[in-house]
Amino acid sequence: MRYKIGDVAKILGISPDLLRYYEKKGVVKPVKDRSNDYRYYEPWDINFLIDCLWYKNFGFGIDQVATIVSKSSYEDIVSMMENKDEEIEQTIRRQELLLRRTRQHLQKIRTAKDFLGKCDLVYSPEIVRYLNRFNHVFDNSKALQDLSHQWLKYMPLVHRCFEIGQADLQNKTENYAWGLSMTMDYVQELNVPVNPPVKHLPSEPSVHSVFTSSGKDAFTPRHLKYLMDYVRSNDLKVTGNARGNLICSVVEDGKLTGYFEVWLPIEPREGLEFAPAPLSD
Repeated sequence: MRYKIGDVAKILGISPDLLRYYEKKGVVKPVKDRSNDYRYYEPWDINFLIDCLWYKNFGFGIDQVATIVSKSSYEDIVSMMENKDEEIEQTIRRQELLLRRTRQHLQKIRTAKDFLGKCDLVYSPEIVRYLNRFNHVFDNSKALQDLSHQWLKYMPLVHRCFEIGQADLQNKTENYAWGLSMTMDYVQELNVPVNPPVKHLPSEPSVHSVFTSSGKDAFTPRHLKYLMDYVRSNDLKVTGNARGNLICSVVEDGKLTGYFEVWLPIEPREGLEFAPAPLSD
């Protein structure tokens, strides 16, 4: 039995153009009727085309499929399948990380308002981070540009993070810095190098809260005045810079409003109890 190209396309659910491509690559060799210029395929050809669909659904590209089906030795196919096995393994792990990150981010968004303007005592997450924007100016040195290009590929496993110095928290100046941070579980998972200007920040006893900032260029250390008031009213001692992350940006009352999570390290003392730091954040 012989079949025209349109019949084969219907049998296999693929386009005539793809059939012509596989013919061009030597996967199939239909007989051309010189009297009418029609191509005729035999069941033998259809078997090879089914093989093409078999390998295509492993995720091989059509060029690779054509090579596997028509030009590969036993050893070649073993090698290509081993490479595909490793590729799929990496894809699955990446998707697992994305699923974990999606759930973490969703949880942060869902609970952000519960902590808005409130202060609780926790251990801050252990992170690594680098800073590349100081107030409104980016550091465009090549080293930081190269680092940023690499870290941006890690998204969304990184946070947009900020840092505010102790002097700025006391309203002596209005400086702050921005960069990217990553919790240690992802650092280990991705084998991220931790070399200057990337800095490791250990988990510390901290005052934790969530605050908002609305409108363009409105972010300022003054947003943390209530945090400093809490520190003073409870006779706490600040031991380092405030650090935090952007949780999300939403439109509220017609303005773009950012929700920010913050940790302010303080000196522990008898009678203070701190919630443990999350393993991942």
